[in-house]
Amino acid sequence: MLNLEELGFAGCDAVVVGASAGAVEALTRILPELPAEARVPVVVVVHLPPNRPSLLPELFRPRCALRVQEPDDKQPVTAGTIWFAPSDYHLMIERDQAFSLSVDEPVRFSRPSIDVLFETAADAYGPRLCGVVLTGANDDGALGARAIRDAGGFVVAQDPALADSKEMPTATIARANPQWIASLPQIADFLRQATGSSS
Repeated sequence: MLNLEELGFAGCDAVVVGASAGAVEALTRILPELPAEARVPVVVVVHLPPNRPSLLPELFRPRCALRVQEPDDKQPVTAGTIWFAPSDYHLMIERDQAFSLSVDEPVRFSRPSIDVLFETAADAYGPRLCGVVLTGANDDGALGARAIRDAGGFVVAQDPALADSKEMPTATIARANPQWIASLPQIADFLRQATGSSS
């Protein structure tokens, strides 16, 4: 079992996750592992085509012990839930820890943008935020991960050598200097402990 203290992890109040190409397979190996008693919210941005609704909640709901849903604008960020960004909206977290949906221009050709979620969540949670960057074919998430690090939070990147698409975790490693670079099973183990802990 991982020793989170040895990794320098001191606990969190929220987890944000970003993924793109290869996302469904990667998330399928992580999200179903989260415990039903998780005490923090898990907020996920996956790059989605803008012209159709996301099917991610329907895909993951029967596989996960936690509630799975898309947030509404101004809805509070509540624990015990996996929140998926809806298609064609930027998902933000306000300082009062409520969601905000935006139709501002795409960032790095994506709406929803991982950077937008990570940067706003870093403002909302400061050092009590954990960010996870998984497989993806561009550099979205790297600047957001840097914002989490700058706010004192904890960043995990998937090992690029083990990712379906290495560009996203590679960019995160280069720009954000994450505290840990890990395989999907290791990330699942980490999140099981991080979200199930009362720390």
